[in-house]
Amino acid sequence: MAAHTVSILIPLYNEEEYVAALLERVIAAPLPEGVDREIIVVDDGSKDSSVEAVEGVAAVHPGLIRLVRQPVNQGKGAAIRTAIEHATGEFSIIQDADLEYDPREYGRMLGPLLSGKADAVYGSRFMISGERRVLYFWHSVANQILTGMCNVVSDLNLTDMETCYKAFRTSLLQSIPIRSNRFGLEPELTIKLAKRHVRVYETPIAYHGRTYEEGKKIGLKDAFDALFVILRYALTRDLYKGSGPDILDALAGARRFNEWMAETIKPYIGQRVLEAGAGIGNLSRVLSPKRERYIAGDIEIEYLARLRARFQHRPKVEVRHCDLENPADFAPLAGSVDSVVCVNVLEHIKDDLTGLRNIHTALEPGGRAVILVPQGQDIYGTLDEALGHYRRYSRQELESKLEQTGFRVERILDFNRISRPPWYVTGRLLRRKTLSRFQLAIFDRLVWLWRRIDSHLPWPSASIIAVAVKDR
Repeated sequence: MAAHTVSILIPLYNEEEYVAALLERVIAAPLPEGVDREIIVVDDGSKDSSVEAVEGVAAVHPGLIRLVRQPVNQGKGAAIRTAIEHATGEFSIIQDADLEYDPREYGRMLGPLLSGKADAVYGSRFMISGERRVLYFWHSVANQILTGMCNVVSDLNLTDMETCYKAFRTSLLQSIPIRSNRFGLEPELTIKLAKRHVRVYETPIAYHGRTYEEGKKIGLKDAFDALFVILRYALTRDLYKGSGPDILDALAGARRFNEWMAETIKPYIGQRVLEAGAGIGNLSRVLSPKRERYIAGDIEIEYLARLRARFQHRPKVEVRHCDLENPADFAPLAGSVDSVVCVNVLEHIKDDLTGLRNIHTALEPGGRAVILVPQGQDIYGTLDEALGHYRRYSRQELESKLEQTGFRVERILDFNRISRPPWYVTGRLLRRKTLSRFQLAIFDRLVWLWRRIDSHLPWPSASIIAVAVKDR
């Protein structure tokens, strides 16, 4: 039984002359040991016999090829967007329906993904280690210009942004909103990958380009469209599907606020720390330096990948799956840490008592749990819903639940009074589901002021921090 499956995503439009031969090559292409394949062909409103050609190959290889038909032609980006929705493999490779790219390169593309080094791999036609058909000079110049401009925006050093051959972890690809319907897909994906801080690798591939007479479709108009896409996504951050991850991404930019939170927590943590619900590492980057051991735990695949990328050169930082509602995730950690940090996580789980018991398990006797939760069910609103909050806590509820699970509560601190009125207005009165990045940036710029006046404000805080001890 294969340990991994790769989804091969093939956008198709008027390729009746080539697609059958291409599919046979895809089926015959060698894959690394333990890797199986599924082939997803999305016909983008072809007007020739392309569909019949695919059906003919599929009949010879039952169960291997899935054909999805779009009613009208929308473009390569739209076809890939549809293919991604149908992908079930752990990894995905984009494959054009012509014969310009050689499926025998799949092993080279998948290598960095299988080894866990990369989240995305680009096959470069310009890092030559094999054959490359010599064709249009001005086409290559346009490619290099677009790649260069995309590199400026994304701060990458790719040699071939416009390559067809791109391989990804499928869950990563499925978490990115793709807006481009045509060839703008290439720079859009590249810029969004860079802004997500994923690990991008590049590997040389062979390339057998075709002429316009032979059916090449991309032209000058597409180059200008790609330029527009580069400019558009240089100025926006449309990086996640769903408002919850988008809010976390917005908070990642609030560096001063995260430092304020971390500095409030720091006095209560020791040298061996578990951060349960580390997210994308907004606090981990501040709390982890100079620790003997720092475990950044989460349950979301994409957050874990982001953490691994962020801390890949930090040997004392360990990234692991850590589900607060699953005792099995905490059994290997029993009594192994002197501190557990759990910031804005407990409100996300239905059975918070089980979560607190698991935190208790991980701590050694005398160890501390530092728990930050949102306060005040009376301001619970659409922002809480978007973030997946089951509740906001009162001081009495949090203290009671900690004591029920074997903790002795040392103190409960108020944190961030300044945010309570805008949270109420945004989530209860205006019923919005996202935070304004502009407003958040202004808020972050003024953290120096909020820190000075926060304790003097006359209303309750937006969050509370409990410091609790495991006595035995």
